[in-house]
Amino acid sequence: MKLMYRMFSLFFLMEMFFCITYVDSADKFKLKPGAEGKICLDCHSDFEKKIGGKFVHTPVKSRDCRGCHNPHASTYDKMLSNSTKEICFTCHEEIIPKNAASTHKVVVEGNCVKCHDPHGSNNKFNLLKEGNDLCFDCHRKKGDEIKKFEFKHSPVEGNCLNCHNPHASVESAYLLKNKVPSICNDCHKTDSQAFVRQHMNYPVGGQKCNICHSVHGSNKAGLLYSNVHQPVSGKMCAQCHEDFNSKTPFATKKAGVELCKDCHSDMISQVLGKSHVHPALDDNNSCLNCHSPHATDQPKLLKDTMVEVCNNCHPDVIEKIITVKTKHAPVSEGTCTACHMPHSSESAFLLKTPTVIGLCGGCHDWQGHSTHPIGEKVFDPRDKTHTRTVDCLSCHEPHGNDFERMLRYKVQTELCTQCHQEKR
Repeated sequence: MKLMYRMFSLFFLMEMFFCITYVDSADKFKLKPGAEGKICLDCHSDFEKKIGGKFVHTPVKSRDCRGCHNPHASTYDKMLSNSTKEICFTCHEEIIPKNAASTHKVVVEGNCVKCHDPHGSNNKFNLLKEGNDLCFDCHRKKGDEIKKFEFKHSPVEGNCLNCHNPHASVESAYLLKNKVPSICNDCHKTDSQAFVRQHMNYPVGGQKCNICHSVHGSNKAGLLYSNVHQPVSGKMCAQCHEDFNSKTPFATKKAGVELCKDCHSDMISQVLGKSHVHPALDDNNSCLNCHSPHATDQPKLLKDTMVEVCNNCHPDVIEKIITVKTKHAPVSEGTCTACHMPHSSESAFLLKTPTVIGLCGGCHDWQGHSTHPIGEKVFDPRDKTHTRTVDCLSCHEPHGNDFERMLRYKVQTELCTQCHQEKR
């Protein structure tokens, strides 16, 4: 009896599964026979051209408009049945592999239609444009830069996808198909005599080529970055490194700032002799915390833009500048050295001048718009030791904030009453 009951239950469940599957796969919109795609094209006749194009999206080719659209109503643009990301990833979930080292921002956001036509195209993979023209629609600044280079990198001229994956990379940052130098060695034979000679016999085949070379192009021969350290441009590698036939050819002859002193002794002595020294100079890396020893596209051989270099140690300041409504112009422009000395100073916070008022006065004619007494003879009443004076920073944030004119309080009266309590 129990066996019969179990068999009946199993049969019942199978029957229910069949019915649910049938209802789900059946035409829930009860369209007339043969009307599935035709009924849409009766109104959207312009799509006939796309359907007859060279490359057609599979759902469109099968006339299954309902695969992406709701025919009656939708909360999404274009009457989509879901967000673009959810719709595309339903069929293309493998686009972003697990544990990807880097991902394309537009893919993560689900903005597939920025690169692909969801219906059809004359370009492979339904791309909106061919080759680099598509990439440079978003990466316009990089595209303009590449076009102006005197010395071109042939893979870049051919197609960005020679080196980059368009969606994600398991192997490397920047969507690279492989890590540096492996991706470079696919084209450059590092064991050839010409290659070895060009690199002063140093075994650079296993090193990161982008330490010295610009991967997209350059105005210098050999695709070197625009600013090259003099020993590198003069092919004097042995000035800093051990000889090429040494057991450790890439080891430096001296460590840290001691190596830099061989050429920059006067400057370094002057820097270290001041009362306030940038902490970045105090560790073992010293100069190399901010500067590249070989080559870079940045002035003063900075490793990256000034904002990025400063961000390595001051992320809280940089993050604040990005998010606040009122930004101090030098900071938003990425010129921290407009106010601060990069190496050392006789003033606190590595300021360029002895006083805050003198520094601000270099750009702001404060005497023309303020009658508030400030200066070394005006003491801040909030300081009971009577040592802190009133200056520009008593009222203004130096980097920026959410308030007008970078004032420290939203309401001016609230700012004033911080000191003038008797007026409350």
